[in-house]
Amino acid sequence: MARSSNLLCLMILYATALNLSGCYAVELSSKKLLFVFGDSLFDPGNNQYLNNSVESPGTYWPYGMSMNNKSTGRISDGLLVPDFIAIFANLSVDPPCMQPGADLTNGVNFASAGSGVLGESNGGVMNFNTQLANFKKVVNLLVGKKGEEEAKKILRSSVYLFSMGGNDYFRYNMQYSNSTTSERVAYMRTVVGNLTNGFKEIYAMGGRKFAIQNVGPLGCLPSTKANYPESNGTCVKNFLTHPKLHNKALSIKLNKMAKELPGFKYSIMKYYYTLSDRIKNSAKYGLKEGKVACCGSGLYNGRDCGKGSYNLCKNPSEYVFFDGGHTTQNTNRQLAELLWSGEPSVTGPYNVKQLFELP
Repeated sequence: MARSSNLLCLMILYATALNLSGCYAVELSSKKLLFVFGDSLFDPGNNQYLNNSVESPGTYWPYGMSMNNKSTGRISDGLLVPDFIAIFANLSVDPPCMQPGADLTNGVNFASAGSGVLGESNGGVMNFNTQLANFKKVVNLLVGKKGEEEAKKILRSSVYLFSMGGNDYFRYNMQYSNSTTSERVAYMRTVVGNLTNGFKEIYAMGGRKFAIQNVGPLGCLPSTKANYPESNGTCVKNFLTHPKLHNKALSIKLNKMAKELPGFKYSIMKYYYTLSDRIKNSAKYGLKEGKVACCGSGLYNGRDCGKGSYNLCKNPSEYVFFDGGHTTQNTNRQLAELLWSGEPSVTGPYNVKQLFELP
């Protein structure tokens, strides 16, 4: 509990230091919570509680270097997108669901680095099905604490935030690099089908407001380009096909669900576009480097941040990426701002602020 309290105090200090108190916040009923599902882009440190025999990414320096050198398991120099969303919404930052002693009835983060929509979970990763199973346990806790009727109200008014799918496509393209277009499409449909079935499970338990950061440009990450030096610094095309297919199919599917499921509302932030533009045109967003990571070794600092002999920039806020596959706190703040209050051309049909304002 002491660790949880210290982290909460740290988040409050950061909200003040970053001048976030009031700029984006909305007045919320205490019944509106934030529930987070996802992969390493959203993981606040869950994996460190799953398998103590393996050192989890983000638990050692320089991860957390922009949070007073406090490595929390977040794979960044500081705060992640869900942290900023909670701050904007005047909520406590969600604790990791696996954190011992954490209060899970005021919002919780289930995200797990390395997780995917498909596949069985192992000792160090919680895939989507396991995250859903943990959410069901939290629902039972809410019912036990608040009563069934009040719990239903909380679940209906809360927002469910997702970042899922990237790892599924990474693994597929690493294993099946010569797959045909029809095979890629079939796999994508399986991923999108399982993801949206998960949304339906949450809907059946009372969830109505869903926010999704779609799949990013996987072929443009420093780690991907480092693994494929023959690309000569350009994005690896083989890793761009699935994200484009996924994002289009998911948008169509969610639009259909909104017509079929009473009360279902959703928000999609075009992560693929927003991150691609920051990589290509970093100066436009007040950043100095979009292609090379702040921390790491090898080509584009694409691997081994914090391990062995590695490079480390002086100011992560000038970089798009902190390590080979994960963005800096500054980039995360920009992305969270778009997710929170972005225009329909970037985040729609609702943004997250609008979702919170709905009954």
